[in-house]
Amino acid sequence: MQHLILGGARSGKSNYAEQCAQTSQKEVIYIATGTAGDEEMRERITRHKEDRPRYWTTVEEPVALADAIAEYDNPRYFLLVDCLTLWLSNILFDTQGRYQEDIFLQQKQALLSELSRLNTDIALVSNEVGLGVTPMDKMSRQFIDEAGRLHQQLAKQCSHVSLITAGLAQALKQ
Repeated sequence: MQHLILGGARSGKSNYAEQCAQTSQKEVIYIATGTAGDEEMRERITRHKEDRPRYWTTVEEPVALADAIAEYDNPRYFLLVDCLTLWLSNILFDTQGRYQEDIFLQQKQALLSELSRLNTDIALVSNEVGLGVTPMDKMSRQFIDEAGRLHQQLAKQCSHVSLITAGLAQALKQ
């Protein structure tokens, strides 16, 4: 099963994905894509780590997501990727906000290819960012466009797609 889990900020999507992982009865590999670029993000990452069961394996991979997924492609595992929009921001722009087209296209294609041959269950958590006002700046518009395109490609490929709102899951595809 490949499950794309979408929702807004603080919608409960990570909690829902963690519940899916718990009920799988499999060994959970939590693939975290966030990086601690400032104090607030360091605190957020620490909170997330403390909230997860200690017996889950955590793999921190901000860029080479397909490689991390491939490493744990085994039916005994349940992979939980949190989150795709952080990963997208890591590969789409460099630290100066410059578009990294080559890196972006390579990593995106690697992810889609790896998912097409995956032999284990996976939950992919991502922020639905296309429901708001169109931003004024080019960088933000490009991010929203690429996130939307990625979500569409993943929704076609995944067997399950859920939208989480206020902690409630709505099945879009199953």
